[in-house]
Amino acid sequence: MITNNILVSNATDYDKATFYRKTYLHVALAILGFIFVEYLLLSFVPTTAIAWMMGGYRWLFIIGLFWLGTTMSNRFAFNPSRNMQYLGLGIYVVLEAIIFLPMIAMAYFYSGGEMLSQAVAITLFMFTGLTAVVFFTKTDFSFLRTALVVGGFVSLGIIVVGAIFGFNLGLWFSVGMVVLASASILYQTSQIKDQYGTEQYVGASLQLFASIMLLFWYVLRILMSRRS
Repeated sequence: MITNNILVSNATDYDKATFYRKTYLHVALAILGFIFVEYLLLSFVPTTAIAWMMGGYRWLFIIGLFWLGTTMSNRFAFNPSRNMQYLGLGIYVVLEAIIFLPMIAMAYFYSGGEMLSQAVAITLFMFTGLTAVVFFTKTDFSFLRTALVVGGFVSLGIIVVGAIFGFNLGLWFSVGMVVLASASILYQTSQIKDQYGTEQYVGASLQLFASIMLLFWYVLRILMSRRS
């Protein structure tokens, strides 16, 4: 059970530093966990099953399961029980690995590890830069919440329509989603700095990990579109 959970903005410098260290350590562990689970999936899931996942209506089913799992993971990650928090983070990492499986497999088929390495480098560079903007400018990015909610619903609707009617969403949609993911990182980083409690580092790490993976997804899509 969590105790002594005070707002990070009201905490001492030592408690703030501890919270940030734990949050970003958990983000790093989530990324490593994602890599490990993705490696296992690529090693043991047959290529026919990966290809099956890419079908239009089947992909909608997978997105629906991902949405339900994400909702459950978020609830677990902010549960008073630390064990439930870790369960939520772990479930979300596995869900991300599953939904990334077809695209990671295609990227590896196209270029080996080159395209993936480029996407990782670009994503980490952008995440570091966006994080620095929040901490060094001390700007409150909570005003982005409405735009993120509206943008999220609009983009989900476009994705669903695209899957149903089988049309390519195109490069500019991916560019727009990179902008949306970047705004999400700004918003989430601002939130953990001003609105989270010092004991909510697991939930904070899940939110940041989700934004990083969204950014990585569309950076990789842009790179793949240049090879097609």
